[in-house]
Amino acid sequence: MRDAAVGFHCPDCVAEAKRTTRSARTTYGGLRPTNAALTSMVIIGINVAVWLSILVTGGSGSRLLDYLELRPRGFCDLGQGLINIQVGQATCTSHGATWMPGVADGAWWQLVTSEFTHVQVMHIAFNMFALYVLGPQLEMVVGRARFLAVYLISALAGSALVYAVGPIYTPTVGASGAIFGLMGALLVVLLKMRVNPQGILVWIGINFLLTFTVSGISWQGHLGGFLGGVAAAAVLVYAPRGPRRTTVQVAGLVALSAVLVVVIALRTAALT
Repeated sequence: MRDAAVGFHCPDCVAEAKRTTRSARTTYGGLRPTNAALTSMVIIGINVAVWLSILVTGGSGSRLLDYLELRPRGFCDLGQGLINIQVGQATCTSHGATWMPGVADGAWWQLVTSEFTHVQVMHIAFNMFALYVLGPQLEMVVGRARFLAVYLISALAGSALVYAVGPIYTPTVGASGAIFGLMGALLVVLLKMRVNPQGILVWIGINFLLTFTVSGISWQGHLGGFLGGVAAAAVLVYAPRGPRRTTVQVAGLVALSAVLVVVIALRTAALT
């Protein structure tokens, strides 16, 4: 890794980005960013703002957290660790209990907001550091709009797998799905560039090892995000060169998003 004004740069990624210096486009068709760290810094700012909002409104007991975290199905919180999964929101609130909304009950926004939500300091610190390191490298090679598309598709893919096969009453938060997506995307880029991917493979290996050996970590979110990032990056870097490359890339990313929407819709139908 090479120190930069903001974040760190992979020397091979720098070389690839400079290969067509006179072009206003990146290697894979995106507009060349003047500041490759800008998007990552904005995303970091959003995550920190959400974390601070949760912190000042009660931390793990924040009502804001109840609305932002990903919960496949809602339930009635009776307090003192007791819940009721048989009643709906109206009955729950009419008896003075607290309703915890879920995606299947209409809280679809949780599929996205949960990827910008953190409670623990170490959780947000690790995720934002990873974004700070990995994000600028990918944006430098694919451009800002394409980088943002990879990030959001990875985030949605992580949430979709959590929603599809995760525990239906266990809340999930964190940008880890999107971060794993960036790892997967960088792996695809390096393989396409025929560059030794050893560095990113070490990152991926360590993080998956922690995912499956440390309790309390959502392997569904990590795996889903990784696969989403791999698929999105493959669409971008393997699209044929030429005047229709952007059209092919957009169509591919839309198709990936449509698949995720179908998975979410099928799971919602099953839960309701």
